[in-house]
Amino acid sequence: MDVTIADNQQIELQKKLQIFFQGKEEHHEFCPVRDIMDRFGDKWSLLAILNLGYSGKTRFNELKNKIDGISQRMLTVTLRTLERDGLIERKVYAEVPPRVEYDLTLLGHSLLRKILDLAQWASGNVDEILKARATYDSKIQ
Repeated sequence: MDVTIADNQQIELQKKLQIFFQGKEEHHEFCPVRDIMDRFGDKWSLLAILNLGYSGKTRFNELKNKIDGISQRMLTVTLRTLERDGLIERKVYAEVPPRVEYDLTLLGHSLLRKILDLAQWASGNVDEILKARATYDSKIQ
């Protein structure tokens, strides 16, 4: 029996899924992967990562102005969480008034590349997704 490239890709995908689930299909109360994916899955973290990736070192108020709709409190919480996860770094300059800049770390840049890959996938498949939605919607009406 010949194995095609598509078969090999499916086999590799199944191997990765087995490693991900480690042979267990039940859901756990705390899953580290889910916890980490939730971090960049929320809209504020994603926008902060994208803006820092685009702009580089950015001051707090500049970043707040670039992220439409975010409150000062929510940006503070988001940046602290991203810093805690090692995705951004915060640098405080000993000036009066103090100047604080935020930037992506190497880990943050590696995540940004994956986010952009996902965005590219979404952009490349938007027509197919919209067609599927229209088909689905026409069935339920």
